[in-house]
Amino acid sequence: MTTNKTNQATFYGLGIAPRLLDILSSLKFVTPTPIQEKAIPVALEGKDIIGIAQTGTGKTLAFGIPMIQKIAQAKGTGLVILPTRELAHQVEETLHTLGRSLGLRTALIIGGASMHQQMQAISKHPHIVIGTPGRINDHLEQKTLSFNEVSVLVLDEADRMLDMGFLPQIRRILLKLPKTRQTMLFSATMPDDVVRIGTEHMRLPFRVEIARPGTAAEKVEQELFVLKREQKLSLLEKLLTEYRGSVLVFSRTKHGARKICHALRQSGHSASEIHSGKTLGQRREALEGFKSGKYRILVATDIASRGIDVVGIELVINFDIPENPEDYIHRIGRTGRAGATGRAISFVTPDQKRAVRDIERLLQTFIVASKLPELPQVNYERGNRKVYFHR
Repeated sequence: MTTNKTNQATFYGLGIAPRLLDILSSLKFVTPTPIQEKAIPVALEGKDIIGIAQTGTGKTLAFGIPMIQKIAQAKGTGLVILPTRELAHQVEETLHTLGRSLGLRTALIIGGASMHQQMQAISKHPHIVIGTPGRINDHLEQKTLSFNEVSVLVLDEADRMLDMGFLPQIRRILLKLPKTRQTMLFSATMPDDVVRIGTEHMRLPFRVEIARPGTAAEKVEQELFVLKREQKLSLLEKLLTEYRGSVLVFSRTKHGARKICHALRQSGHSASEIHSGKTLGQRREALEGFKSGKYRILVATDIASRGIDVVGIELVINFDIPENPEDYIHRIGRTGRAGATGRAISFVTPDQKRAVRDIERLLQTFIVASKLPELPQVNYERGNRKVYFHR
């Protein structure tokens, strides 16, 4: 009897050096994601790349493998610029793990961390610098960092960096880099400023597009409930009894995130929060605790919408829907990553229906509005007062 075997893509045949293939195999990376399969061979040829792909598609290896291989073969150094501290930390961890046995040295240059420790890391001549635009510029102004040897530049989550107002800092960094370099730009969407960076600072970039701009993760089931603001905590409590896995809850403000996290803890849930009101150490502890299972629930503002790379998040809840429709895509992209299934539920007040239409227009699809279920009464202590949330 004969059986038909499907041709499953592997990292072999993409041009990756044998030593790196062994490392990928030891790390249990077997099948490349579409962005990896398309971008790696082009990047290994030294071409500039504009990669368009939604979050959770494996972009770090798509640029990390070619960058490490080029630096190992032809010397030079690499620079990776990202919008948030959390994302920079995660990319640094991945690149360090990938290149550790090759003797790769990395330096993490982010705000909220010790300048002195960063200067010590820079003094060891790292092969790759990973950082956020503001802190990189701080080092350039103090002349503690030089990019004369940079041969590979990566701008990751470029659209998010521009949304956060980093364009002036990025332009200053680009002026300090050698003209003869390879540049890889990755973005989930392609606003005009990202296109402009591509045309002004890249050499005939090869475009790799995995999903059209505005595409949400394919395997994420989306649902919304229309409700009153005071019903939100009750619905959240009900959903947490229906779903048993890890849950990421998005709040519009850091003040709201604090209130939600406090309410969840008062109800007996293991929860932590991550937002700009927390120190870098506190944010890292919250993220690591969420990864390890110490915290089942992580409450976050949009600072984490692209800064969390956690496998197996079962449910994303938009406690507050975002003001920017594109942020909705990045939020729900935290679940259903790398081909897995996931679920995203949004809480919408009656006055926010226009915002929902804007999101649906970007997605080019409708989000199912479900009937509000019977809600429990939730209470928790605020100081010496007991606060109730009714149906």
